[in-house]
Amino acid sequence: MRRGAPQGPIAAKVAKSITQHGMTRVDHYDWMRDPNWQAVIDEPSKLAANIRTHIEAENAYTKQVLLDPTTALRTTLFKELKGKLKQDDSSVPANNGAFAYATRFRQGGQYPIIYRLSVDEATRAPKGPEQILIDGDKESRGQKFWALRDWEVNPQQDIMAYFVDLEGGNKVTLRFRVTANGSDLPYKIEGASAGLVWAKDGRTCFYTLLDANFRSAKVMRHIVGEDPKTDVLIYEERDPAFQMGIGKTSSDEYLIVYRSESESSDVRILPLATPTARLRQFTRYRKGVEYLPDHHGDHFYIRNNSGGAVDFKISKTPIGATAAANWTDFIPHQAGTFIEGVSLYKGHMVRAETVDALPRLNVRDMESGAEHLIAFPEEAYDVDVLRGFEWNTTNLRYTYNSPSTPTETWDYDLNTKNRVLRKTQEIPSGHNKDDYVVRRKVAIASDGARIPLTILHRKSTPVDGTAPAYIYGYGAYGISMPASFSTARLPLVDRGIIYCIAHVRGGQERGYQWYLDGKLMKKQNTFSDFARATEVLVEEKFAAPGKIVAEGRSAGGLLMGVVANQRPELYAGIIAGVAFVDVINTISDATLPLTPPEWTEWGNPITDKNAFNYMMAYSPYDQVGAKAYPPILAQTALSDSQVTYWEPTKWVARLRETAPDAGPYLLRVNMEAGHGGASGRFDRLKEVAESHAFALWCLGKRKRVFGPFLQRKGLNNRFRILMPTHDPIFLHNLSWITRQGSFLIAKAVWLRHWSVRGGICCEGDMIMNLTRPDGPEWCEMY
Repeated sequence: MRRGAPQGPIAAKVAKSITQHGMTRVDHYDWMRDPNWQAVIDEPSKLAANIRTHIEAENAYTKQVLLDPTTALRTTLFKELKGKLKQDDSSVPANNGAFAYATRFRQGGQYPIIYRLSVDEATRAPKGPEQILIDGDKESRGQKFWALRDWEVNPQQDIMAYFVDLEGGNKVTLRFRVTANGSDLPYKIEGASAGLVWAKDGRTCFYTLLDANFRSAKVMRHIVGEDPKTDVLIYEERDPAFQMGIGKTSSDEYLIVYRSESESSDVRILPLATPTARLRQFTRYRKGVEYLPDHHGDHFYIRNNSGGAVDFKISKTPIGATAAANWTDFIPHQAGTFIEGVSLYKGHMVRAETVDALPRLNVRDMESGAEHLIAFPEEAYDVDVLRGFEWNTTNLRYTYNSPSTPTETWDYDLNTKNRVLRKTQEIPSGHNKDDYVVRRKVAIASDGARIPLTILHRKSTPVDGTAPAYIYGYGAYGISMPASFSTARLPLVDRGIIYCIAHVRGGQERGYQWYLDGKLMKKQNTFSDFARATEVLVEEKFAAPGKIVAEGRSAGGLLMGVVANQRPELYAGIIAGVAFVDVINTISDATLPLTPPEWTEWGNPITDKNAFNYMMAYSPYDQVGAKAYPPILAQTALSDSQVTYWEPTKWVARLRETAPDAGPYLLRVNMEAGHGGASGRFDRLKEVAESHAFALWCLGKRKRVFGPFLQRKGLNNRFRILMPTHDPIFLHNLSWITRQGSFLIAKAVWLRHWSVRGGICCEGDMIMNLTRPDGPEWCEMY
């Protein structure tokens, strides 16, 4: 792939004038939004013919420029990724009374199998034989897309409710299965969103329905076996600025209906022992206060940020007096110790905390008040509590991993502090964590903010300013990017690429203030942090200038669009997945699923001129200019209701129109998936392989030779490289070593672009077979 690649599709231009706050702009690509987009998300075949023709042309162009030339490379990458995946993997069974539930895959299978085992009464150990409840491989047959979104067994464990997605959007189908024989009840509930809570009677349950704009809007009460048309509405969310969902307390005693915008929340509760009781508000809604209650004994314990507790505190109140006026501090606010979550058990409270951008677990005995920390060894790592089913237990199950350490599942006794390793993630093709180095570095922003960087590389990769790098970022909604293990990164790292996660503002890696400092009128901090992190990779000699690929997805795709506009010179390539790039148009359209709830995250450009001007200044689509953009790969999906397909489609069209000599700009549209991409695990690996192939193209780390690279004559110690004058080339320590038998060894040559005529283009040590009598014409080597 190179500048001078074949011309991409030129989209038709249909002018649409839009005036906001006295400013008129012309959008020539608004026609790419199907007027019946809701129907298209449900049924992609309904896409308008002219839009489909354009998207198919974009996919064909990406196939021509990227996919076809990298067929062998992508096959190799897919094999590597698949080789790191234990195909018959299974989870550690989780006890739930008389049964233990687990998930496994079969060899060669794409989809999960949910099964259960009986539990020995004396030892509490699971024992066979297994009973399969859901077999994803069988149930997905004949479906272009199939995903099991959630499942819940009732307290009596004779009925399983499960949610299946056949489109890739938010809308799923709810069904009920008899666990004894695996048969489904003869009805289903369409248009639900994933998530269900059982009442204690095991026959009543609560679920949510979506509205026409794919928002969870109604909480329904259903009795198993009865016609869903008779289901009772117990709550309806009428304010489109709020997102709504359901859950239950750790004690299984209360249904929780929560509604939230980005900095405020509101909760209603109902006792699950009396499912027909009235849903009541926990406390009066207060703007700017987030809270979530859990239940233990005679009290509720509430994680909240009231009274200026920016890193959150835990309050306590009697179950009969839940108004905020009755709350008292149980765990006071401590600045710098961010309480990320709370898990309650009959005898203990476990707090997931973040201190100095690292997670930790804090255990409290609910009777004595004694506390202790669970310690973890590495410089950067990730820990997650697996809550499980049981309330009356002293066993805490958690997972631990780091960028170099595969996931370990541990059982920890909350009383004795003894821990037992239950499982270590197996890498069939082999993995030695000691071959890798994990570093936690800090980039200092212009305003003094300390931006954490998690860095992974092989020990053998030189940290001298010559290595290529790959940097990932997100930075929105208070979602932190964990310093976790991922086999998907290893094919890049094993090729000598240094991988970095930039924990930019907008997440919560450094506490809740870190989030507040990366939203609304401070959103530019997210983008500047990422650029600064990239600069630090070069300054600290983790990367060579111009040899860095960046990736972000969804709101991270917005980040990619902004840095492409603001700092294109920093990157050799950019991958923007399901990218939120048409900011002003999207956040000005209240009919889109996520727009009203997003106003407290980004601002409301409809009513607030200052917000409009601020957002317009960074909106990737609106700020495209005649710049030297690097190659860009934009990925989207037709059934995505969260970031709609037309955003990246319009963006690529405008890039190609405005800066035609830069790029190239590639659009990859999955015609049968949603926001999360493909549903099958191997299909997802193929998508990863495509992204990696693009990155390796950009970085010149293909371990490939492109020819026609030599003549049969002239096989001596030095060889002349010829290239078209329009192709920039970067050579380091050029040297040729003499022919050895039927092989020529080329060493230490790197070319950014591959269109070399009569020369050799390679990276690192390369061995080329010259045994063909006529000499090779085109050669690819790995």
